[in-house]
Amino acid sequence: MYGFKYRIALCSMLVVLCGNAQYTAADWDYRDEWMDVERILSLAGVRPGDIVADVGCHEGYLSMRLAEAVGVNGKVYAVDVREDRLKTLKKNARERKLLQIQTVLGDYDNPHLPSAKLDVVFVMDTYHEIRAYEVFLQHLNASLKSGGRIVILEKLKDHARNKSREEQVISHTLSSKFVKQELETAGFTLITEIDDMGYWEEERDKEIWMLIAQKN
Repeated sequence: MYGFKYRIALCSMLVVLCGNAQYTAADWDYRDEWMDVERILSLAGVRPGDIVADVGCHEGYLSMRLAEAVGVNGKVYAVDVREDRLKTLKKNARERKLLQIQTVLGDYDNPHLPSAKLDVVFVMDTYHEIRAYEVFLQHLNASLKSGGRIVILEKLKDHARNKSREEQVISHTLSSKFVKQELETAGFTLITEIDDMGYWEEERDKEIWMLIAQKN
């Protein structure tokens, strides 16, 4: 029915779309098996009534957990650069009656968060995508209250472990050694560093690390 060139183009488009697929609510139960979210929130010091942000929120896995942790008197800013993800997140939040979640359409170098208002900002499996990370970190710094905290969580793939920052980013991964330096330059003090937070999707060549830093 369709020509050969059309079928090739269609297959190529599907590969791109599948490659950009993100976790949806249907995947969250499995994600709970390999990601210790309760430990992450505990280490970050998230408490009822806190104002927090989930930068790179996708369809809302962490945002939902944060909303439950801060309670009805808290607030969660769920930030992403794609409106389709935010639309799905809104639907997920409505179904769970989590009215304390507010979606924000951000830019790659600016999450568009309110100034000096947040207790904790989370950047999960997203920081490696930020090319203008110096500007990005300055925006996050400005959004935090005095003493506020930033939590960055990434996976480090074994094959990229000893490569340059640029080479790691191409592989959609990043080492904590680069991020530590960048946080200090941006005016943060490192308070927690954990290199063994488990394995991303239980794949042994993708070790999860986490950094928590405080605004000076």
